[in-house]
Parts: sequence; structure tokens; C-alpha cells
Amino acid sequence: MSRLFIAVDLPSSVRGELIDVLSSFEGFNLKLVSPELIHITLKFLGEVSDDMVSDIASSLDGIECMPFNANIKGVGVFPNLRSPRVVWLGAEGNFKQLYDDVEKSLSGLDLEKDKREFTAHATLGRIKFMPKEQMEGFLAILDNLKEVDLGEIRVDKVLLMKSTLTPYGPVYETMHEVLLGRK
Repeated sequence: MSRLFIAVDLPSSVRGELIDVLSSFEGFNLKLVSPELIHITLKFLGEVSDDMVSDIASSLDGIECMPFNANIKGVGVFPNLRSPRVVWLGAEGNFKQLYDDVEKSLSGLDLEKDKREFTAHATLGRIKFMPKEQMEGFLAILDNLKEVDLGEIRVDKVLLMKSTLTPYGPVYETMHEVLLGRK
């Protein structure tokens, strides 16, 4: 079994800017994602049998979405400010069509459909519990970062990724790469 997800990687130019954003949250009770692991998840597949990996890869080759430019901007939380659980970095662009193409390409396989509506974002950190004495400062930082702009990226490929969980954090491995607009 492999733990798989489908993602858009962020270029190194954005990763450098991410370090500044992530450092804003130091000292708060949240688990930050390492800058080199931050990506935009299109679909989390979860545990999938290893014999399905080639079928998933072949299906993803059917994605029809053309390459597009996207803006990486804004920091927020899921599900809401009163009960933050995930700190995210926003992504604006043609991600909904890309997501729909991914879903369509995988529709012939026995994979679970997403229950939540797709929102293009990159997870920066997770919060199990935020002490009341930290909440005001945390919300102030979020307010300062809600308009942060890390620039424009070119979305021209989609990656099928394997995630291996270790005591030191996840290790990602690219299983398949789909270049957009190459059909």
C-alpha cells in the first residue's frame, strides 16, 4: 500500500518567500510544514494498493487542462477564525478546472470522491490546540498576512506523489509527472 496524493509543486522562488511567512508563526502552538514540502494538493488519495499506481498514472495522463499562471497570495485558516485547525497559503488561478480534470481522469478507477468542496491552497501548518493567551497574537499575524503576495507561478505540470510518514515528518517521492498541454 502507498499513501498517495496529486499535487502542484511550488517553485524555489516561492519557497524562499515561504520561510519569512512561516517564521511569523514561530512561538505559537502549531506544527509548521517544512518549506521544501509545501505544495498545492489537488486530491488526496490516501492508502492505495501498489498495483493501482500505474493505472492512476495512466489515467492522469488524460488531463486536458492547459498550463496557466497562478498567484500565490493570502494566508488564512480552516475551518474558521474561532476554531483554526489548518493555516493555509492561498492560490488563485485555473485550479478548479485542473481539479475537475483530475477528478474526471480518475473517474474510471475505484477511488473515493472528495467530500469537501475543492479550495486551492497550500497547507503551512496544523493546529491541535491554540491556548487562549496565544490566540490574539495569532489572529493579529493572520490579519497582517491576509494580503501577502508571494508572486506569480506557472502551473504546467501535475505530480502523483507518494508520502511516507516517518518520526521526522513525511518523505515525498514523485511517482509520476504529467506535463499540461502535451496531449
